[in-house]
Formats: sequence, C-alpha cells, structure tokens
Amino acid sequence: MNGIQLLLIAGLAFVAVYFFVRLRNSLFDLLLLLILLATGVVFILFPELSNRLANKLGVGRGADLVFYTSIILFWFVILKLYARLRKLEQIVTTLVRKDALEEADPKSRP
Repeated sequence: MNGIQLLLIAGLAFVAVYFFVRLRNSLFDLLLLLILLATGVVFILFPELSNRLANKLGVGRGADLVFYTSIILFWFVILKLYARLRKLEQIVTTLVRKDALEEADPKSRP
C-alpha cells in the first residue's frame, strides 16, 4: 500500500465518521454511504479492478468510470438537497402564514 492509498482511505474514513457522528440520517442514506465507502476502498486498494470494470462497460480507463459515476452521484445529492430545501421553504411559509393570520385576528390580541 502506497502513500496516496493511505491518504484516500483516511479521507473516506473521515467522511464516514463525520457523517455518522454529525448528520445521523435515514437508513437509506446510511446504507448508500456504506456501499459508496466500501466501493471506494476496494477501488483504492485494487485500482486494476476499476480498469477491468471500465473496459467491460466500454469506458477507456477506471478513473474515467469513477469520474462519470461521481457526476451521477453528485446530481443525486444536489436533487436530494433541493427537495429538502423546498420542503423547508414550504414549512416556513405555512408557519409565517399561520402567524400572520393569528396576528391579524382582532380576537387573538390581548
């Protein structure tokens, strides 16, 4: 194992620990993270495996396959964050409307 492999695995471990400690999300998110981490460690430790898989899928190099897959995963994360943001906006809008209606009602004033 060379230096870059140690550095990359340490980076993945840091992301995993941070995710588990700080962001405790749903079971689906945790399973997805574990699958991605395991895949990352396997490709880091055995880079020729990614090259063989890439060649079978019609991609020139394993690094290109990892890059293309990362783009898809980043889009997934962006869409997931967008959906969460929209949900929070709807909650805030509902709360503000409710508060405005309560303040506008003369019966609710002291």
